[in-house]
Amino acid sequence: MSDADGAASVAAFQPDQLEGFRVAVTSDRRSEELIAAFERRGADVVHAPTIRMTGVQDDETLVDETLGIISARPDVLLATTSYGMRRWFDAADAAGIGDDLVTVLADARIVVRGPKARGAIRAAGLDDQGMSERETTTSLVDLVLRSDVAGLTVAVQLHGLTDPAQLDRLRDAGATVLTVSPYRWTVHEDVSRVRRLISALCGGSVDAITFTSAPAVDALFSIADGAGRLDELQNALRDQVVVAAVGPVTAAPLVEAGVLPIVPDRFRMGALIRLLCQHLEQNAAHRLSTDYGDVELRGHQVRLAEQRSTLSPVALALFRALVTAQGATVSRDELALAAPEQLDDHGVDVAVSRLRRALPEPGLVQTVIKRGYRLTVVR
Repeated sequence: MSDADGAASVAAFQPDQLEGFRVAVTSDRRSEELIAAFERRGADVVHAPTIRMTGVQDDETLVDETLGIISARPDVLLATTSYGMRRWFDAADAAGIGDDLVTVLADARIVVRGPKARGAIRAAGLDDQGMSERETTTSLVDLVLRSDVAGLTVAVQLHGLTDPAQLDRLRDAGATVLTVSPYRWTVHEDVSRVRRLISALCGGSVDAITFTSAPAVDALFSIADGAGRLDELQNALRDQVVVAAVGPVTAAPLVEAGVLPIVPDRFRMGALIRLLCQHLEQNAAHRLSTDYGDVELRGHQVRLAEQRSTLSPVALALFRALVTAQGATVSRDELALAAPEQLDDHGVDVAVSRLRRALPEPGLVQTVIKRGYRLTVVR
């Protein structure tokens, strides 16, 4: 099933399911599907692509790699991505060697990383002899190494970033490894948008962020590091932002940084959309019974009966701290620590005053003389 089919099959569509939540999308290619899916469910979407997928800058390099593979007549081909295989075949056709490439690969044992790569192989009139169990390069190499590859020539279609460890495993098993790189990942040219996203994440004004490739994570961390905000960003991703990754390969650099993302069982865009929607609705919407009725905090929106209020980053941070306290008193010092900017006692009082004006009912926040503030929760 394609990503488009997966996105279309997201069950139980609700047009207000993500109302109040702000979701960041970091992908470039096919980002429109994610953005449209979240916006149709009421989310405010921040789009800040961290990388761009490009063809190799010098197609002569790709042609040379292809000629080398044709000449070597590989025994095994590892096909990792649909886009990469399709671009490889297109480039070979443009160079007049497409038929030669297909003829050579028809004699090879072809193994694919996932169903989309299988689709690209079959679209070229070829067939595969196996698919990895977990749709990862590691799993793909595991599959190949179940058979003796000593003395064989193995061609590997790389996917944006080389995985040297997996190539070394093939070489260590006695195989001659040839690679072809139909495309590259590069840092997106509009870095200013990524810096603004980093500020929003660190400031608590983004509720969730999605990643569809590991290089997108690495690029975000690299840009944050260059701005001197890597630790601050990673702390925000650990503690206050829902992080969603399309699969375990994408999740790997996050886990390495101590960030635990949610990952769908099926590594598809539709499954990612469904999982994030359900997670935000079930785990990120906070409800309290107050003297003024039931209050719900959804992302940066407060609901009281039919009234809706959208909070600024500072007001949101203070209200979150009060909601978390469940009616207990929160001191000025604690509220100052929760704020995304430095506040003294007077600054906290001013911020609380602004919060009250922004709420559907100002009386939701009660002053506790000489101690701090609390919500008027029904006890």
